[in-house]
Amino acid sequence: MKTLTPIHNFKRKILVTGGAGFIASSLAEKLSQDKENLVIVLDNLLTGDINKITFLSDNLRFIKADVNKYEEIMEVMLSYQFHYVFHYAAMVGVLRTQKNPVGVLNDIKGIENICRLSKNTGVRRVFYASSSEVYGEPVEFPQNVHTTPLNSRLPYAIVKNLGEAFLRSFNKEFGLDFTIFRFFNTYGAKQSKDFVISKFIYAALKNNDITIYGDGSQTRTFCYIDDNIEACTKIAYNDLFINDVVNIGNSIETPIIELAQKIIKISESKSKIIHLPPLAEGDMTRRCPDNSSMLEVLNRELISLEQGIDKILKTGLFEIINS
Repeated sequence: MKTLTPIHNFKRKILVTGGAGFIASSLAEKLSQDKENLVIVLDNLLTGDINKITFLSDNLRFIKADVNKYEEIMEVMLSYQFHYVFHYAAMVGVLRTQKNPVGVLNDIKGIENICRLSKNTGVRRVFYASSSEVYGEPVEFPQNVHTTPLNSRLPYAIVKNLGEAFLRSFNKEFGLDFTIFRFFNTYGAKQSKDFVISKFIYAALKNNDITIYGDGSQTRTFCYIDDNIEACTKIAYNDLFINDVVNIGNSIETPIIELAQKIIKISESKSKIIHLPPLAEGDMTRRCPDNSSMLEVLNRELISLEQGIDKILKTGLFEIINS
């Protein structure tokens, strides 16, 4: 059996909760490319998939545990004394969260556990995966982190907003530093088919009908995973947006009907588009971030929707994850 490098030999010890999820697994892999980082991936695997972590090396390790259970996360954090925590663990997906509202509320315990244990174990900064859902039905375009009101009443958005409040409160009272990422529709090859782009691609590859809620005029912006991960890691490494919020997403709005048409065209599918009744709640008419801060961090253009879809189709990972 190979002997693992002692944890005190690493310059930075980093915890990634929800690390077997789509975005967090890609983040963990990126962080582990720096061999001075020890990256601990923590996930209860209820919705996460260990296969999304494409390699496990000496400085990228997995622990099965539930961040919402204090005893389990306490043991991990006391053992490793992390320098940084990326808290990405959460129940996600509009339909899943609407069907399991009490399960969504359980995630409040997870953010409280992370804040209390980070404060007590000397964590230098907590990076929190919030969501564009906190804006609700926006009253301002584009959505700005400092001026746009947060008006969603959905449990998922309320929990994310409460998580942000926990971080601000622990910073004010205990000096625990944080950065809040508000994610706008990130997509990529490892995303499960519960989400719109992956759902449409999965149907298109099988030449099945693509179903859309309502007339498809509702718009979303879509951020390719590589843009998300590069922005977040640069923010972390360069000590940017300390005790602040940043939108992570693309600013080009795409109607859902147009998204379906693009996927059918790019994949050369024979799928037909079928319209379903509109969702009773949770399907906002528009969503568009002010992503000027993200663009400044990256100092380049974002990957286009067409390029991103093409990348997904060429990787082969999509079929593996969703088989």
